[in-house]
Amino acid sequence: MNIIKTPIEGLLIIEPKVFGDERGYFFESYSERDFTEAVGPVKFVQDNESKSRYGVLRGLHFQKEPYAQAKLVRVVSGAVLDVAVDLRKGSPTFGRHFSVELTGENHRQFFIPKGFAHGFCVLSEEVVFQYKCDEFYHPEAEGGIAWNDPDLAIDWRLPASDLILSPKDQRHPSFKTYNDGLAPRL
Repeated sequence: MNIIKTPIEGLLIIEPKVFGDERGYFFESYSERDFTEAVGPVKFVQDNESKSRYGVLRGLHFQKEPYAQAKLVRVVSGAVLDVAVDLRKGSPTFGRHFSVELTGENHRQFFIPKGFAHGFCVLSEEVVFQYKCDEFYHPEAEGGIAWNDPDLAIDWRLPASDLILSPKDQRHPSFKTYNDGLAPRL
């Protein structure tokens, strides 16, 4: 696998080795041994999958301590713009985000360590999205930040009129509201 570092420490793009021929393709989507060697030890405990249609925006979600989650995300079919926002107090990139396009064609994966908000926007007609988590979901630890926060200024690559959000995702607080009193703004 090829590991691509991003400008934000800990966020990694992972490109697996894909073997293709006229029959199709094969790749190892996860190997604990190889992942540990390349990224470090992470014990994933839960796999999730969602299917969404064009314009669906899910996020920006996170789990609060002590149930923060690291995630390894990928697209099985379709395309998304995947976004992670650094929420780690004291991080030099606190409050900054990074985005990557994940598709069923490029087979890229995105590793998001603990301490980040995460979301994605569906760019294709539909998408099947999978992710591994290193902590179980705890509803009482659920948190979120507004997808359209002006301080974050995330370009979701679709017109706002095309976006489809759950009622819960429409009500997340701004980054400033979430952050007030937690850490200095950059």
